[in-house]
This record gives sequence, structure tokens and C-alpha cells, in this order.
Amino acid sequence: MLIGVLPGLGPAATIAILLPLTFGLEPVTAIIMLAGIFYGAQYGGTVTSVLLRLPGEASSVVTVFDGHALARKGKAGTALGIAAIGSFVGGTLSIVALSLVAPLVADFALKFGPPEYTALALLGILLLAAITATGTLKALIAAVLGLLLATAGRDAFTSAERFTFGNLSLADGLDFVPIAMGLFGLGEILYNLEERHRAVRAPAPVADVWPSRSDLRQASGAIGRGGVLGFFLGILPGGGAVLSSMAAYALEKRRSRHPERFGQGAIEGVAAPETANNAAATSSFIPLLSLGLPANATMAVLFGALLIQGVTPGPQLVTEQPELFWGVVNSMYVGNVLLLVMSIPLVGLFVRILRVRAGILAPITVLITLIGAYTVNNSVFDIGLVVAFGVVGYLMKKAGFDPGPLVLAFVLGSLLETSLRRSLLLFDGDPSGFFTRPISGTLLAVFLTVALLPVGRTLWRIQRARSLGRDHADERESEDVVT
Repeated sequence: MLIGVLPGLGPAATIAILLPLTFGLEPVTAIIMLAGIFYGAQYGGTVTSVLLRLPGEASSVVTVFDGHALARKGKAGTALGIAAIGSFVGGTLSIVALSLVAPLVADFALKFGPPEYTALALLGILLLAAITATGTLKALIAAVLGLLLATAGRDAFTSAERFTFGNLSLADGLDFVPIAMGLFGLGEILYNLEERHRAVRAPAPVADVWPSRSDLRQASGAIGRGGVLGFFLGILPGGGAVLSSMAAYALEKRRSRHPERFGQGAIEGVAAPETANNAAATSSFIPLLSLGLPANATMAVLFGALLIQGVTPGPQLVTEQPELFWGVVNSMYVGNVLLLVMSIPLVGLFVRILRVRAGILAPITVLITLIGAYTVNNSVFDIGLVVAFGVVGYLMKKAGFDPGPLVLAFVLGSLLETSLRRSLLLFDGDPSGFFTRPISGTLLAVFLTVALLPVGRTLWRIQRARSLGRDHADERESEDVVT
């Protein structure tokens, strides 16, 4: 929750920074701690959105519209209370569905072989690129860069060195930890120091936090719809909390009889996105734990944390390591209750924390990041990588690129390459073999549809513009003849 309150320092950055602390922990304990950071930050970002009109987390962007409007009307407590209740309901519904759905997905995923994982990895990267808010082209460029970085090091099949430039530190490939800590940790800190923390705003006053019965009755429908929508969108690659909160807000505004209320302090404009982002934060664990496919950037960092712990996410996780899978699920039940219990009493503490200048917090965070990077391998080279990727992350944010597709593509890069080459060995080098298997063929058909859809739309628009131009020309000729 504290990470969500601090503007700019999101869960992906924090998990990346804290990865070295998990080395001495048991796998179950480590993943529970990192998962708690993820879904706890979803509500923490609401506090700054409501009180400062400054989203502490990307998934809280749409909460700003009506949350801060309510705060200006003296109802900041009501907005925070509704957000806490919506977060609890959305998270609880999603956890129950996770408990029921994830084992079924894992059973189905046991049918996956190298061709299916190849198609699934391709589809995951493409969907994330298609859905991301920075634009498809920029996301694809970032994903290609991530795939290129994943090829550095020794070839897994021939042991030939690739892109090492004679540096022994690169012989085993780039490590995930310095890349994640640089892009999300140092890069985000540099960007937010420049863009967000130039002035300290005074938080809005908070009065009664518990909402009235009329507020609860008015928000109940939005909470229910946001929970269902957030659960399903959280499962999709590229979906996650950000897309879910935006979709839930748009849905409530579209179905409202008085859409002009939104942006002026509509309670539904707080309830729907806050419920949806917590539901999506939980359901995004389904593809990670049961398929080994991270659905968003934060899940990619968690994927790396699992690999560091010697745990390979995938269909066998539920059956081979049930204590880890069900330990994480059960911790979510406990964490969701703690979220509701702590959120309301701690609002006063969060308001005080918001008065601390970013210039004080940022150097401390950078120091922790660099020390953590060094302790992974006791390597100064890793510190250099963190600094280098921190600069890359900062420049990407300045240029409008999202580092999420890069990290996701880097994580999936080794899986994609290994599965692709094994599949081609199975098919004797014939790529048409991917379409002879039902699951991989279906996934590749979806992949081609998503990839070619923008091209088809562009060609259709060009053809339509040409036909309209010909029609206008024919009309002018007819007018000339008549004249």
C-alpha cells in the first residue's frame, strides 16, 4: 500500500528492487511477499489520486477524474472508503474464481508441447503490443529489442557465443534482475523526478471515511460489474489492472443515464475502476502460475522471481508444488482482508508521507537499488547494467515507449527460441507442422488475425478513400455534361 501511495514507484519497480531480498527466503514466502506488493499497491495508488490528483499507480489514473472531484466537494473520505470496499470485493471475487479456474487451466495446459508454447509466447507478446497504451508500433519495437537482448550469451543448442563482444560477463547472457531494476527501478525514478515531483501539493482534507448507505447502494452495481470485467481482462496478455480500470470506467459512463456526472464526482467513477483493477491484479496470476505466461510487466518481474527461486511456472506447478500455488492463493485471502482493515485507519499516515519531498526519497531508493543489484552476483558489472538500463528506461519513457513489452519479450525470449527450435526439429524443419496440431494451430490463427487486422483496416480505408474519390470525380463529370 505504501508503494502505491508514493507517486511513480509502482509495483513492478518495487518488486524488481526487492528481488535480492528474496534470495534468502523460502520460495513460498518470497512469492507471497512480492504478490502482496502487487495487489496492495493497487489501493495505495488511490490515495494520491483522490487527495492530490496525482496517480500513485498507473491503474489509478481514471480514479483521478471523479475521486479528486469528490475530494474538492469535501467527500475525500467517501471516495477512499468506496475504493477500499470495491478493492476488497473485487479482489475476493477474483480470488475465489482463481481457486476454481487455475487448476482447470493447468490440466488443459498439460497438453502443451514445444509447438504450443511457441504459439503461446508469440501471441502473448503480440497481444501486449496491441493493447498497450503507447501505440502498437512503439510496443513492437520495444518487444523486438527485448527479444534481441534475450539472445545474448551462449547458444543453448550449439554453445556458440552471440552478442558477447568478447566480454566474459555476457557469456551466460544478460541477467533478468539488473534489467528489471534498471528499466523499472532507476528509469522510473529518473523520469518521475523530472516529470512529477517538481512541486509538492497539499493533500485534500479527509473527513468521515465510511460511506453512507445511499453511497453504497449507488456504487453496488458498479462494484459488481467492475469485478467481473476486471477478472476476465486480467487473464488476457497485456490486460492487467490498467486496462481493466479504464474499461470499467468507460462501461459505467456508457450505461449511465446521466453520463455528464462523470468527471464531476460520480461515486461509480471511483467504485468501478478500483474494483476492476484489484480483480485484474489477482486474475493475472492465472496465466502466470498455470501456463507460465506473464500477462503484464509486473507478472514478468514475478516470473523472473520464480525462476530465481528455482521454480518454473507452468502446468506442473499445481501438481508438483501445491504448497507454493495454494500458499499464494490462500495468502491473497488473508491479504485482501488486511487491505480492508488497514486502508481506512492508515489514511492519516499516508497523508503525512505524501508531504515528504521526492528529492529525499529518490536518492535512498537509488542507493537500495544499486546495493541490491551488487548483492545478486557480487558483481560491479551488474551495477553498470542497472545504470545503463536505467538510462535506457528513462529515454524510453521520454520518447513515449513503455518498457513493459521489452521486459515481457526478454522473459519470453528464451522460451520462444527454445520451443521454436525444438518444434522445427520435431517437424523436420517444416513450419507448416505448427498448423497440424489443434492447439498450436488455433493459437497461431489468432496470432495471424491480430497481426493482420491493422493491415486489413488500413487497406480497407485506402480502398474506401479511393472509391469515394472516384464517386466524387464521376459526379463532377456528370455536372459538367449537364452544364
